[in-house]
Amino acid sequence: MPRLLRHVLSFLLLAFLPVFAAHAQLTIEIVGGAGTAIPIVIVPFESESNFPLGITGIVGADLTRSGLFKLVDYAGVSPRPTRAEDIQPAVWRARNADAVVAGSMRSLSDGRVEVRFGLVDVVKQTVLVTMSYTVTPQQFRVTAHKIADIIYEKLTGDPGIFSTRIAYITKQGPRYQLLVADADGADPQTIVTSNEPLLSPKWSPDGSRLAYVSFENKKPVVYVQSLATGQRMAVANFRGSNSSPAWSPDGRRLAVTLTKDGSSQIYIVSADGGSAARLLTSSGIDTEAAFTPDGGAILFTSDRGGTPQIYRASVNGGGAERLTFDGDYNVSARPLPDGKGFAFVHRAANRYQIALMDYATRQVQVLTDGPDDLSPSVAPNSKLIIYANEGGGRGILAAVSSDGRVKQRLVAPSADVREPAWGPLPRQ
Repeated sequence: MPRLLRHVLSFLLLAFLPVFAAHAQLTIEIVGGAGTAIPIVIVPFESESNFPLGITGIVGADLTRSGLFKLVDYAGVSPRPTRAEDIQPAVWRARNADAVVAGSMRSLSDGRVEVRFGLVDVVKQTVLVTMSYTVTPQQFRVTAHKIADIIYEKLTGDPGIFSTRIAYITKQGPRYQLLVADADGADPQTIVTSNEPLLSPKWSPDGSRLAYVSFENKKPVVYVQSLATGQRMAVANFRGSNSSPAWSPDGRRLAVTLTKDGSSQIYIVSADGGSAARLLTSSGIDTEAAFTPDGGAILFTSDRGGTPQIYRASVNGGGAERLTFDGDYNVSARPLPDGKGFAFVHRAANRYQIALMDYATRQVQVLTDGPDDLSPSVAPNSKLIIYANEGGGRGILAAVSSDGRVKQRLVAPSADVREPAWGPLPRQ
């Protein structure tokens, strides 16, 4: 693929580069872990074997995949604990475990299942949490992700993201699809199918809608679609190109890039459609807007200084501040939800890499090796960044932690994928 097509500021062609296809479930491979991992025992829940799909295998897989946990073998301990109060810290410290999870599953008369678990810090000999859920068997996977989220937060201090979802684009032959899957790649669901390109999916802040770009009318148009009902509307269908949607934190507005008045510029439209209000005035090309977490500013890509760089501007007007100066190509800014910085695509020595800038220090940390790392999207806890990559001659997704230590590959067998978007934390 010509590198010119990758130039974001030519995005009227670039943003619509062919994306690559997959309909199979994504498989996550760990290719790099944290320097130290928390040793944890996940004891199979009592009576779990009575159900086709258990809980503890999914919990263990979630924690292992994060790169921050190491599973410790439970074999040989008898009797196995089923409650937090049954866990004997000395027994598990002898196995070099720092934490232990135990629980049970019990069928109820109405067909539902009571799932109980407890988490114990065996170093401090402290019960960190005990909880119970009453769920249907169809909710086992969701429940397992919730349990993994709780364990992750209790032991790291950061919110877990195992209950979140990801969106991505696939292409197979002439068919493009927008899919949504669990964060572990399971249960992919097709949202849109088209024989024309689909791209740039973005989640609404509450996770109920997706904005995306479709070429089905032979030109790029921005749509917003409800995941619950499938209903959608064109919210930006002006003369010329309509692209690069980005939600405001309140979910009421979208920043979009339009060419209706000439060159590519950033406008604000209602999430329900209507007129467009131009946000910035520039003699150059402005594109790829993204709202900061507080909604008071946007980050965007512009060539107003001669080369593609990342700028910040208030949504209330005023001048734009240039943020990137390292190199002649920095694009696709994605603010960290914690407000401390942003991820972006940095080009060095003709390699496209994912990098991170910290606002406080203005230091840039390059997180990936390239050579073709594009389309970053940040997890809602700011700890992981998912992005598009290539592996084995086809498009794949990959993820890297914000410190660069944990690395994953998300592969769909015999398929190509592109344009990942990480969804928000689920509503409680």
